[in-house]
Amino acid sequence: MLPPDRPALFLAPMQDITDLPFLRVMAACGGADVYVTEYFRVYENSRLDPYILRSVTENPTDRPIIAQMIGQHEGALVQTVNELKKHPVAGIDLNLGCPAPVVYRKDAGGGLLRKPEKIDQLLGALREACGELPFTVKTRVGFESPDEFSHILSIFKKHAIDLLTIHGRTVKERYQTPVHPEKIRQAVEELPCPVIANGNVVNLQSGLTYLEQSKAAGLMIGRGAIRHPWVFAKLRASFLNEEIPTVTGRMILEYVTMLYEETAREHSDFIEHKHVQKMKRYLVYIVQGHVPKFEFAIRRVKTPEEFFSVCREFLDNDDPAPELPPENSKLFCGFSQFL
Repeated sequence: MLPPDRPALFLAPMQDITDLPFLRVMAACGGADVYVTEYFRVYENSRLDPYILRSVTENPTDRPIIAQMIGQHEGALVQTVNELKKHPVAGIDLNLGCPAPVVYRKDAGGGLLRKPEKIDQLLGALREACGELPFTVKTRVGFESPDEFSHILSIFKKHAIDLLTIHGRTVKERYQTPVHPEKIRQAVEELPCPVIANGNVVNLQSGLTYLEQSKAAGLMIGRGAIRHPWVFAKLRASFLNEEIPTVTGRMILEYVTMLYEETAREHSDFIEHKHVQKMKRYLVYIVQGHVPKFEFAIRRVKTPEEFFSVCREFLDNDDPAPELPPENSKLFCGFSQFL
């Protein structure tokens, strides 16, 4: 699943973002080496979400895709593994990192980090259920404090997980702080499986520095890839000592247009003004680092004509794309530790 001669590049799973049309667009921009689905919500008597499942059955990336689950009901999680094994998944991942309060208050996602004994029980059951299919875990370094990580790591050591991805913040830190690369390095030194570093990769330099400080086997990139999908191509070129691609405003305009068209054609009940609102969810990331007037204007558009008029005004040029987002935004914080 991982490249044998260089660090691996993963696209992070992001709920309501990394769906089938988004995967198509990422692949067209060079893409990651490995993809992970949005999480399948698992609870008693739950069934596989048909739309998320299409990311597996219609995988447009020509790369491996891992199915991610979130939940805390052991029987339902095992049943979901058995259902997912009927489809062409490259592995099955358990989410122990989602920091959304609506999730962790139900003791799912990052909320499970408060219950190490429960994690121990779930990992044992899921490892057995996966059999020879790779079983992976995505976690944070703790719930309240990174001091919790050593105990969490001791539980991971007990189970033959095939890959561990670590978002280098606690659940309570969400996305508003620097990450803790020393915790990822601790996992690299203590676990026999590959460890992937996640969090605060916004450009080529931040990714390279994170790898150097953590000694991870690769990177998982989420928000930084929404803003700048060519981050994968730039990192890959750097690993292979190839020319780093230059990205222009017009290339970003083409990316936005492709996102609009790919997401629109997924919906038979397409309604223009609702689709513009959906596109704003992507654009709030994409505009970061551009002139503030761009974000101000895009937040106020209501029609497709207004949307594309604003995008053309700020992107229809051959100027190099901004290298970095602002570090004082709510979306990107703390990444200067890697610059």
